[in-house]
Amino acid sequence: MSSYKYHVLICGGTGCTSSKSELIKDNMEKLVKENGLENDVQIVRTGCFGFCEQGPIVKFLPDNTFYVRVKPEDAEELVNEHIIKGRKVQRLLYVEPTEKEKIDESKKMPFYKKQIRVALRNAGLINPDDIDEYIANDGYQALAKALSMTPEEVVEEIRESGLRGRGGGGFPTGLKWGFAQKAKGEIKYVVCNADEGDPGAFMDRSVLEGDPHSVIEGMAIAAYAIGANQGYVYIRAEYPLAVKRLKNAIKQAKEYGLLGENIFGTNFSFDLEIRLGAGAFVCGEETALLASIEGYRGEPRTKPPFPANKGLWGKPTIINNVETFANIAPIMLKGAKWFRSLGTEKSPGTKVFALAGKVNNVGLVEVPMGTTLREVIFDIGGGIRDNKKFKAVQTGGPSGGCIPAEYLDTPIDFDTLTALGSMMGSGGMIVMDENTCMPDVAKFYLEFSVEESCGKCTPCRIGNVRLLEILDKITSGRATMEDLERMEILGKTIKDSALCGLGQTSPNPILSTMHYFKDEYKAHVLDKTCPAGVCKNLITYKIDKDKCVGCTACARVCPVEAISGSIKNPHEIDQEVCIKCGACYATCRFGAIEKI
Repeated sequence: MSSYKYHVLICGGTGCTSSKSELIKDNMEKLVKENGLENDVQIVRTGCFGFCEQGPIVKFLPDNTFYVRVKPEDAEELVNEHIIKGRKVQRLLYVEPTEKEKIDESKKMPFYKKQIRVALRNAGLINPDDIDEYIANDGYQALAKALSMTPEEVVEEIRESGLRGRGGGGFPTGLKWGFAQKAKGEIKYVVCNADEGDPGAFMDRSVLEGDPHSVIEGMAIAAYAIGANQGYVYIRAEYPLAVKRLKNAIKQAKEYGLLGENIFGTNFSFDLEIRLGAGAFVCGEETALLASIEGYRGEPRTKPPFPANKGLWGKPTIINNVETFANIAPIMLKGAKWFRSLGTEKSPGTKVFALAGKVNNVGLVEVPMGTTLREVIFDIGGGIRDNKKFKAVQTGGPSGGCIPAEYLDTPIDFDTLTALGSMMGSGGMIVMDENTCMPDVAKFYLEFSVEESCGKCTPCRIGNVRLLEILDKITSGRATMEDLERMEILGKTIKDSALCGLGQTSPNPILSTMHYFKDEYKAHVLDKTCPAGVCKNLITYKIDKDKCVGCTACARVCPVEAISGSIKNPHEIDQEVCIKCGACYATCRFGAIEKI
């Protein structure tokens, strides 16, 4: 690495790839070659840097210069100025929004200051397609160490670390491994759940895109610990880049003897295969996932027996998600005590969150458990877009709940989020501002759950449809107070009686928003108004005649010709004809159209 004068790291995550980061790389390689700098400059396509709001990102080493929002046409200036002349391109540096100060190193940026990267330790640092770079960063040393220990010692180390499953349930990983280790049977399996399907979630995908070997190594350690020789990664086919890099990583690991027979010259053998999912959200539930791998329809099974005793093809199986496996190698190398030094007593370590919604710094963040919601949303996330008021944050995807502003100082861990009526989930975190309608949010997530239900159990198949019908009445102004009572009772019943986690948690968005935003529901039902101005049937557009200058812009964009009036004279909206599309409101430059 020291033989090069510059190392140029270009984000190759899905987000930056969609913004033509691959073309940036191609352009820079061409220019480097034209200038005869091949021996001085190494250009590497890495995984996600996390700061998606500022992508595409290009980072220069060894000076750690961090360029943001780089376009393919910027490649020429970067090569001519930074590489050839040794001058930083000022216009591509990050500008801190409050002080308007240009910052050239990522470690000085508020977005990164409070982050501690464990699962994402190599993302944005190494070439995910090169096993040598992973090995150069302590890769597979943890597996070598584990193989020098007994399986019981490995399980005990993970148990002592306090690592809890990062897929949402938060079950102690060491305890799960211990069950599988003690289970009888010569054939056992290790399965990685990479079926990340929450709206707005991209944590596991980014780990696989940026550091696939960390997951492979974690799975191999798990296999040794429980006595398994075969593993499967179940990943949805909608993640082509993650699948491509994972396939390449498995191929390289086999070529290096890190997968296959007699690993590190021991009696331990372990092989790994990929199984593609068709995008069914329910297959994120472990027993439905197992059914899908076996070739059956992805439907949950009744538990017990649990997979640790009777899982894939009836054999003892451990199932952990991508982030959980990515934590295994650091724990084995640095020890359980080190891992427990991060996070909280009951939720040690760090957690990766996909921060999205009405927040300034959309991206992927990893923080110690116990970090407050305020720190994540305002310190790391940069606050709410357009200086609007924070209203709520939804954690845990469709299975989670909405947490209001009064709990912004709540430390984030498994237990506190559950106590607030939400959940950790896999790590989705959707921020909402004052213009968000909470009944509409609940409806959005319930529509998703209804669409993704496998239909096996009655509470989920029928109960959630009834809930959605009530929500539709509420958001269209046709509901009564009895509907609110009925919805709350039905939601609690579904939670208590549904077969799997999808059904049991699907009412959470409704129950949490009703608990914290009851007045907003009452406004929809009693006053037939939507305070946030979102629900179309409860909105009225009116023209303020004192502000209207008669420019006719609103009339020209109205698709149903509901607006009348002559040039330079106040216009009027025919409420009988208006379809409430909002085109006039968006077009008016004089603030003459009111949404009430």
